[in-house]
Amino acid sequence: MARLLEETAALLEIDAADPFRVRSYRRAAEAVEQQTTPLVTLVDDPKQLLAIGGIGKGMAANIVDLVRTGSMPMRDELLKKYKPSMLELLRLPGMGPKTVALMWSALEISNIDELETAAKAGQLAKLPRFGQKQVDKLLKGIEDAKKNSGRYRIDNAAEIAETISKLIREFPGIETITPAGSLRRGKESVGDLDLLVTGPACEPDVVSAAVEHVASLPLIDTLLARGQNKVSFTLRNQLQVDVRLLPRASYGAALQYFTGSKMHNVLLRQKALKRGYTLSEYALARMNPQEGESAIVAAATEEEIYAAMGMQWIPPELRENCGELEMAEANSLPQLITLDDIRGDVHMHTVATDGTFTIREMAEGALLRGLKYIAITDHSKNLAMTNGLDDARARDHIRAIHAVDAEMEGRIRVFAGIEVDILQDGSLDLEDETLAQMDVVIGSIHSAFNLPADEQTERLLRAVENPYLHILGHPTGRKVLKRDPYPFDMDKVLRRCAELSVAVEHNAAPARADLSDLNLRKAKSLGCKISVNTDAHSLEDMDKMRFGITQLRRAWLTKDDVLNTLEADAFLKALRPRPTQVRA
Repeated sequence: MARLLEETAALLEIDAADPFRVRSYRRAAEAVEQQTTPLVTLVDDPKQLLAIGGIGKGMAANIVDLVRTGSMPMRDELLKKYKPSMLELLRLPGMGPKTVALMWSALEISNIDELETAAKAGQLAKLPRFGQKQVDKLLKGIEDAKKNSGRYRIDNAAEIAETISKLIREFPGIETITPAGSLRRGKESVGDLDLLVTGPACEPDVVSAAVEHVASLPLIDTLLARGQNKVSFTLRNQLQVDVRLLPRASYGAALQYFTGSKMHNVLLRQKALKRGYTLSEYALARMNPQEGESAIVAAATEEEIYAAMGMQWIPPELRENCGELEMAEANSLPQLITLDDIRGDVHMHTVATDGTFTIREMAEGALLRGLKYIAITDHSKNLAMTNGLDDARARDHIRAIHAVDAEMEGRIRVFAGIEVDILQDGSLDLEDETLAQMDVVIGSIHSAFNLPADEQTERLLRAVENPYLHILGHPTGRKVLKRDPYPFDMDKVLRRCAELSVAVEHNAAPARADLSDLNLRKAKSLGCKISVNTDAHSLEDMDKMRFGITQLRRAWLTKDDVLNTLEADAFLKALRPRPTQVRA
């Protein structure tokens, strides 16, 4: 609903509608997105809809239409006037509603392919504010959009899986629902969603009723297939979902099979054959059972299957054909890091810059989540759009953080920090005297992403040479499915970080997931210290730590590899030592 309302607002803006009307749809989209009660349960009582801030009588009527028909008159009217494909243009960099409207009125461009053709033919140069740099940026955005088409970020896929699972559980006799495939393996983006369901309602003699329940879920856009124990459908965002309802006796075999990865499963089946077994989605079975001997060796749980193969159970995050099978046979898999190992989160923002909560509120929120310490690391002045801190404001901010730390009376430690911009020449955005007073200094690049690789490398190297830098923040600058990493010599930068005891960050925000799992493995191999942080701009953002832990597990990292598994004093001691000649 929030997406449809937001898209309607965009269509109205393309149509040059009254700005007040556009804002009303945007406010409604925000209000809907924040609701924890399914709005489908409120449509029979409009008073409950009107009690939601941002929802008036007209918008309540729109929500009723959305629930009952899947659309609303205003949206339908606009889509008749403008092609639905125009909405795709809004997802490209620099393509807001006004620009899309200009493209339509001047060149009748209504989809990405038409835009790409016009850009390559030089037609955009005729339009205002379209120089060659803007055209090149747009072409790069189109290339990225096509490359990432059909992929969904892990947090979005996980939220969808949770929503579908909640609806499926409304049917009596459902016990367990587990996402499989790339979501279970923790990949940063997924192409589709597999859900495996079991319980008394999934046994062969009664499963048909549960299948009918799944096939009639209200969020289904297109029902693709309905079989004896499987339902396939797409959602409005075109994500395909396959739900399999399985008897408990074979659930483990199916879970192992549908989790993958493909090469992990191929090699595991080969090892099974060498032992005289076959491995399928139904069971690990003997190829030639003796008389009176059951063909089934293991099927109910994954643990039984791996044990029967003479292996440790392999965490799903490791099942990528990176040597995990051999290590499982040798009983030498690492004890991977868990969310419970994390003691602190040292990258977060407050209302002082672009966060939405105060220092005290962030501290209380972290305390509720079981953390022992946090670092408040608001932006520095170069990031003007965030109201970044200059040196004077930064020093005032340090005092404010220390005051909250004292108010918390030891229940949680609150460290004073900064996310200081790495400028184009590699210098840091605040004076050394200011940085020297910080407990935690994170340096990050937020601009000039298009420098040549050698210049970007030198920029990063100069930054890590600054003796007050503790952590290199989201080191490659990428955004998952939206922006590629900037080019630089990663090995050279990581080696220098290791030499200078500068930690490298894994930014747990799923939009960044930076460093990636592969680069985290590289960082560990080169001896780098690693810190995992949420880059929280709100209380809810702190809950994204779980996605960061998933990527650390994919990188084979243990508790001992990560700095903020340490207790507060040990964490500070493990950071790069301060220069002795400057007063802290």
